[in-house]
Amino acid sequence: MSDYDARFGLYGITIQSKRTNWTLHIVLFFLTVATTTIAGATIFVDKPFEGWLLFILRGFYFSGPLMSILLVHEMGHYFTGRRRRLDVTPPYFIPAIPPVGTFGAFIKIRSAITNLKVLVEIGASGPVAGAVLAIPLLYIGLCLSEIRPETTATGAGFSFGSSLILELLCLIRFGELDSASIVLHPTAVAAWFGLFVTAMNLLPIGQLDGGHVVYALLGARRARQISFGAFACLIPMGILLWQGWLVFAILVLFLGLRHPAPFDGYTPLDRNGKILGWTAVILFILTFIPIPISVIE
Repeated sequence: MSDYDARFGLYGITIQSKRTNWTLHIVLFFLTVATTTIAGATIFVDKPFEGWLLFILRGFYFSGPLMSILLVHEMGHYFTGRRRRLDVTPPYFIPAIPPVGTFGAFIKIRSAITNLKVLVEIGASGPVAGAVLAIPLLYIGLCLSEIRPETTATGAGFSFGSSLILELLCLIRFGELDSASIVLHPTAVAAWFGLFVTAMNLLPIGQLDGGHVVYALLGARRARQISFGAFACLIPMGILLWQGWLVFAILVLFLGLRHPAPFDGYTPLDRNGKILGWTAVILFILTFIPIPISVIE
């Protein structure tokens, strides 16, 4: 996700670049590595405790892929912004307690977006870059996962929802499955979360990545209609499918449902910009999960 503001001087628009203090970003990054490593180690709850070193190494099966996906996603935004001469910050990583160990990451864009091409590049670069890494990692994680008959499953736990891309990779890896379930390896779980975060960021609402893309592709009026419509869908989804959508609805409402206009909102996208934008739309369709997590009792 990103946000931006503009400053207007006497002779027009001025961009005030602030000096970046990398210390905070580095500290937050390593704190998040620690919390996601602890979260990953808890995935191996069925394994006996054999020392702290092995405990940490097991955690890296989860934290390594997840942090790599988040880092590539945010650096996609960052380097695109720098290439387009925008005043952007490095990523802020947000540590959290298990079961995931992070609330994700974000950058801030402290200068205004210049035109629609820059807008679609800023919106799509992060999700597309993250997915390029997450999809192969998901397949690797599936290769490390186990298949168990559903009759052997005991006890409470979580069931991860499936997206189109997950269904396709499972079909390639395992073929048709009858009366069996896949016990995901922590690497597959990490990639699943990475793609889930990608889909949430690509929701066409406000200043989310998907909001940037839809604004650039379809214009201000349609983007506003889609933003309010997508937000309205979150409410029944949260009531009927997964309560987390209600929490996310509150978050996006706080961030705002309207998208500010770039300086030049009239020059249409070129062919490359349209291809990038629709690639992000297709990625959203492939990764969206209506019921992300279900509790098994």
